[in-house]
Amino acid sequence: MSTDGPARSGEKYITAQGFSAIRDGIKATSQGPVRVPGGKPRWLKAPLAIGPGYEAVRRTVREHRLATVCEEAKCPNIGECWNAGTATIMLMGEVCTRACRFCAVDTGNPRGWLDPEEPENTAKTVELMRLRYVVLTSVNRDDLPDGGAGHFAAAVRAIKARSPSTAVEALTPDFQGVMHDVETVVESGLEVFAQNVETVERLTHPVRDARAGYARTLHVLRHAKQHRADVLTKSSLMLGLGETDDEIAKTMDDLREHGVDLLTLGQYLQPTARHLPVERFVSPEQFDRYRDWALARGFRECVSGPLVRSSYRAEQALAGNNAGLDNAALSELATPRR
Repeated sequence: MSTDGPARSGEKYITAQGFSAIRDGIKATSQGPVRVPGGKPRWLKAPLAIGPGYEAVRRTVREHRLATVCEEAKCPNIGECWNAGTATIMLMGEVCTRACRFCAVDTGNPRGWLDPEEPENTAKTVELMRLRYVVLTSVNRDDLPDGGAGHFAAAVRAIKARSPSTAVEALTPDFQGVMHDVETVVESGLEVFAQNVETVERLTHPVRDARAGYARTLHVLRHAKQHRADVLTKSSLMLGLGETDDEIAKTMDDLREHGVDLLTLGQYLQPTARHLPVERFVSPEQFDRYRDWALARGFRECVSGPLVRSSYRAEQALAGNNAGLDNAALSELATPRR
């Protein structure tokens, strides 16, 4: 266990709140890291995480003691989003009770710890940044009786109290399938309720933690829609983990059958050498084709591209233009880096 400085990836450490966690979510083993030979395609190049806008957002989230999924999950779009003055705020701390093999968020058992000032600090940050649209997400908190639903809802209500015209998207845990807890969040005043299926049914395990489930996510999404029909529902699918085209199509069908309105599709990128390796790099042209499949199935929008993540350009999801992405331009960079 690391006690003399920052823990390295895969090491156990003690948090400021006094409980143990594993850096980047996957414990180091004697098997060693796994990397797929070869580099990333050139179309996966993202803007650098530098600039005045980036530093301003960084200062704001530090001042209010907030976590962002942009940092904790090692999102490649952090440079673009923070320089544009947007960030996805991650509630309930930086340590998740689950250990999905695609995700670089630290894992552990927070033992019920919560920051009671976080909902109001989140609302202050949204007000200060003058956001018209904000995405809230969180770690899984299976250690809490309600999975953190009450805390999540409190953050939404605090935002609405200070910034009533700001639209709120909540990318939530599955709350262990307890629909009363789903209802708590849906009733908080949000505009978009999201829960990510992450991958096709066959790959749900080992991609997701054993406590997550493909059918559970679908049921959570359907219940949210049935409970408040005016709320938009949303899910996301990572590609490049070994799924087939038929499985992608089937997942789209399943999501539509459960009332999902919005879909995002993006390339899975291995965050550390201990996480699942990339099985293939999906071309920009293929992402356009998958978007066409989704729209043909009745999704109100499908934002689809190599660097797309669930909350990427979320405020543009209903613009009808793939959130402004130009995959055709990316195709000109199709020669892999040597």
